[in-house]
Amino acid sequence: MAGAQEKLSLDDYLVWENAQPERHEFYRGEAFAMVGVRRVHGVASGNLAVALKLALLGRPCQVFSQSLKVQVADEAVFYPDVFVTCHADDLRTEMVFRHPVLIVEVLSDSTQGIERSLKFAMYRRTAELREYVLIDPDSRSVEVFRRNERGLFELHDFTGLAEMELASVQLRIPLTEVFSGLEPTPAG
Repeated sequence: MAGAQEKLSLDDYLVWENAQPERHEFYRGEAFAMVGVRRVHGVASGNLAVALKLALLGRPCQVFSQSLKVQVADEAVFYPDVFVTCHADDLRTEMVFRHPVLIVEVLSDSTQGIERSLKFAMYRRTAELREYVLIDPDSRSVEVFRRNERGLFELHDFTGLAEMELASVQLRIPLTEVFSGLEPTPAG
């Protein structure tokens, strides 16, 4: 997040944001311009969105990507790279989603700090959220934080494995599908 604006109420932010040509995330009264993404980011998030869309056909859940807002309480509105919701209210809304079961963020050097800390802390406050996935297309790492029976998020590291499991949507996805179209990272 960069380029803080003046303090806004959530309602003011939503009205203002809908009139902007570029996207801004919202956190505690401030709007932050979103940075552009690299090709590897778009490829990885697109691959995952397609795999999820195909897997969810005929099920009462939908996958969304990058251009739709997820609201957490009255404090934050973010644009996750990919998310899935099964909640009836979310399946009727046009712009702001509040009940995702799965959120995926594709990491970059400039965003991974905020996605590992602030965003994860905020997203955990969403009662329906079952999994938070962090994908690093450069290192090919895949971390799935899954809510356990006590309500705590546990790390399931799928880095280097053949596939990842997304229990929230009962799906196994080969990592070759997630990283398809990405050249291998040159050795050190």
